Amino acid sequence: MKLKFLLAFITVLFTFSFSTASCSKDDETVPSPNNDSGNNTSSTSKMKITIGTAVFTAILYDNPSAAAFKSMLPLSINMTELNGNEKYYDFPGTLPTNASVGGDIKAGDLTLYGNNVLVLFYKSFNTSYRYTKLGYVDNPSGLADALGNGNVIVKFENN
Repeated sequence: MKLKFLLAFITVLFTFSFSTASCSKDDETVPSPNNDSGNNTSSTSKMKITIGTAVFTAILYDNPSAAAFKSMLPLSINMTELNGNEKYYDFPGTLPTNASVGGDIKAGDLTLYGNNVLVLFYKSFNTSYRYTKLGYVDNPSGLADALGNGNVIVKFENN
């Protein structure tokens, strides 16, 4: 009788463990980047990015990294050209991270490399580097032209 009870208990426990494992939540809620409708969009905020006379709107993800970045705004920084596809800026301090493999980077993606390098991508490509996602430019048309070929001053501010 004890053996039947023990087996029944283990079966119930095992079944419960597998049924709840697929219901776990990620640590961060994110809007869908560049209109990819597969992600949760429960909470977002907007930011304005100004490059010369060009103005873009960016959507920030709902995560601690994006919140820390947003708390630094407004911010005018000299971003450095790299690889013909991105501009970056080294912050003097660190931000919280939750890096994942970059995979398909899209023009307009705003990320954190390591814990202190802000990266704004202006060309799409695939990568195995790890980034913490901060947000994305909602309409990156004209972003590459605005950023140009060299270093550039970029202003980030609350929208």
